[in-house]
Amino acid sequence: MWTTLILVVFGVMMVLSSSSVESLLNLGSPYARFLPQLVYSLAGLLLFVIVVRLPTSLLRRAAPWMMGASFVLLILVLIPGIGSEVYGAQSWIFIGSVSFQPSEIAKVALVVWTSHMVATAVDHHVDVHRVLRPIGLGSVAVLAFVVLQRDLGTAVTIAIIVMAVLWFGQFRTQIFVAMVAGGAAGVAIFTVTVGYRSDRIRAFLNPDLDPQGLNYQATQAKYALANGGMFGKGLGQSDSKWSYLPQAYNDFIFAVVGEELGFFGALAVIALFAIVLWIGLRIALRSTDPFLRMLSAVATVWITLQAFINIGYVVGMLPVTGLQLPLISAGGTSMLTTMVMFGLIAHAAYREPEALVSLGSDTSPPVVSRIFGHPRVTSSSNRASRVRAPRKRPQKTASSARVTTTTATRAERVRGRADGTRGRTSREKRTRDRQPHASRDRSSVQRTARQPRKR
Repeated sequence: MWTTLILVVFGVMMVLSSSSVESLLNLGSPYARFLPQLVYSLAGLLLFVIVVRLPTSLLRRAAPWMMGASFVLLILVLIPGIGSEVYGAQSWIFIGSVSFQPSEIAKVALVVWTSHMVATAVDHHVDVHRVLRPIGLGSVAVLAFVVLQRDLGTAVTIAIIVMAVLWFGQFRTQIFVAMVAGGAAGVAIFTVTVGYRSDRIRAFLNPDLDPQGLNYQATQAKYALANGGMFGKGLGQSDSKWSYLPQAYNDFIFAVVGEELGFFGALAVIALFAIVLWIGLRIALRSTDPFLRMLSAVATVWITLQAFINIGYVVGMLPVTGLQLPLISAGGTSMLTTMVMFGLIAHAAYREPEALVSLGSDTSPPVVSRIFGHPRVTSSSNRASRVRAPRKRPQKTASSARVTTTTATRAERVRGRADGTRGRTSREKRTRDRQPHASRDRSSVQRTARQPRKR
C-alpha cells in the first residue's frame, strides 16, 4: 500500500513538472494536464480500495463477463466513426471530452480470466493443460484485435501476460518456449510491416543515424539524462521539457526524472519497481488460493516488466515501443488500469494466512479493517468439494450384513419345509456358519479349543 502511494504521489508531481510548459503553450494553463491526472489518481485510489474489498468469488464469477465486454470494446474501436487514431494506432474511443483505450481494459480482463481458468483446473484436480486451448484462443483473439489497431506496445504487454500465465501456471516448457518464439516472430513481422515501427528499429540499430530525424527523441532523452548528472538540476528545473523532448510527460517522463533528480533519483524509481516485484512475488508464494497466487504473480510481472521496458528504451537499451511508465506517466486509462492491478495484488496480500491471523488479533489497527473491510476466504479444498461433490456408493455395514444373512436363512428354511426336509439343510448350514473354523476331526477341534482367545 505504501509503495503504491509513493508511486502515485511521485507520478503526479512529475507530471506537473514535465507538462507545465507544454500545457501552457498549447492549452493555455500550466495545470491543464496536471489536474486531470490528479483526478484520475484519486479515482484510481478509490478503485484500489474497492478491488481490495471485493469478495474473491465475485472476481472469479465476473471473469468471463469481463472478457466478453473487452471483446465488444475491441471490436467497436475498429469501427470507423467510433474508434479514433492517435499516434498511428486506432486504439482510442472518445465520448465527449472523455477518452479511453479498450486495450487497457482487455489487459485487466485477460489477467483475471486466465488466472481463473488455471485456478479452476487446480481446484478440480485436473491437468492444467486441459485449459490451455481456451486460454490460447482467448489470448490470440485479444492479440489479433490489438494488432489490427497497430498498437505494438499493448501487443508486447499482452505477450508478457500470456508468458507469465504459462510460466506460473506450470505448463510444459516446450509450450512456453514455442509461445516465446512465436511471439518474437510475430513482433518482428508486425514491426517490419508497419512503416513507423520499422523506423524505430532502424533508429535503435543506428543510434548515430539522423539525430534530427529518426533518432531525435532518443537523442534528446540521452541529453536530458546526461544533463542531470548524479544529483540532478532540481525539481522543476528541466531544460528538455521546453519543447526539446517530445512526450516528456508521457513515454519519456523517466528522462525528465533523471534530469531533475539525477542518477540517484532515477535509481530510486528503479528501486521502487524492484520492491514491487519482490513484494508481489512474495505475496504469490504466501497465497494458498491458486487464483490469488496466479493473479498476484501475473499482475506483478506485467507491471514491473512494463516499467523496465519503458526505462530500457529511454536509456537506449531497447527500441521505442510506446509503453508508459506505470503510475508515473500521464494517462487516465493507464492510471486506472494500473491501480486496479495494484489493487488485485493487495487483494491477494490481504487474504494471506498470516494477514488473516493478524487481522483477527487485538494488535491490528482498526483503521485497516474500516478501509478494506474483513476478508471472507473460502479454501480451495472446500470450494472444490462443493463444486464436484461426487456421490459415494453406500457401503454395507455389519448390521446390514446380518439382516441380509437372516433373510437368506429364512428363505432357505421356507424352501426346506416345502421340500419336506423341515429346514434340516438350513440348520446344518447355520451350524457350519457358526463354526467356520471347526473340523470334523475331534482332535483338531480339541486343539482349536486349547488355544487362548485373542482380544
